[in-house]
Amino acid sequence: MNSFSLRRLLFNLWYTFRRPPWDSGITPPELWQFIREKPSGRAIDLGCGTGTNAITLAQNGWHVSGVDFARVAIETARRKARQQNLEISFSVEDVTRLPDVIGPFDLVLDIGCFHGIQPTRRPVYLKTISRILVHGGTWLLYAMGRTEPNSMPGLLEQEIDEISTRFTLQRREDGFDPGGRRASWFWFVRE
Repeated sequence: MNSFSLRRLLFNLWYTFRRPPWDSGITPPELWQFIREKPSGRAIDLGCGTGTNAITLAQNGWHVSGVDFARVAIETARRKARQQNLEISFSVEDVTRLPDVIGPFDLVLDIGCFHGIQPTRRPVYLKTISRILVHGGTWLLYAMGRTEPNSMPGLLEQEIDEISTRFTLQRREDGFDPGGRRASWFWFVRE
């Protein structure tokens, strides 16, 4: 079993037997602010988990797709959307390979997914974002920081600089997650 398959299995087990710590069920204020400031359009939530943020977007007039590699999380997201009579397209896929996802999207939302992808797989993910995000669209990213090249999850400042060569960094807010780890919100725009 390769590391990706093992990680997928572990996430499915986590969603089956207990609520993962990142699945708070609460939409963060940064997304609420984005919703208030931008007109609704098409959005995709990469690493959507149980669909909390996809549901919030749909409730606010967005046409939403959600993707996660944990089948158990997607099943929960579908059930939650059905209970609220929301039409959201949820799919079980690897976010680094989205051949069936067709943009363009006005918003690509990633809350804690990208920073957990193996660094060798991140270029494919970035290429996918470039393909599916409309010109002028926003990639709203929440990611942990890291200072050691071999530590995971997280992004090095050098990686953020490299991303900024593909997308325009419109805004950044640095802070800490509930566990005290460095974390940041990034508003990248595709020019």
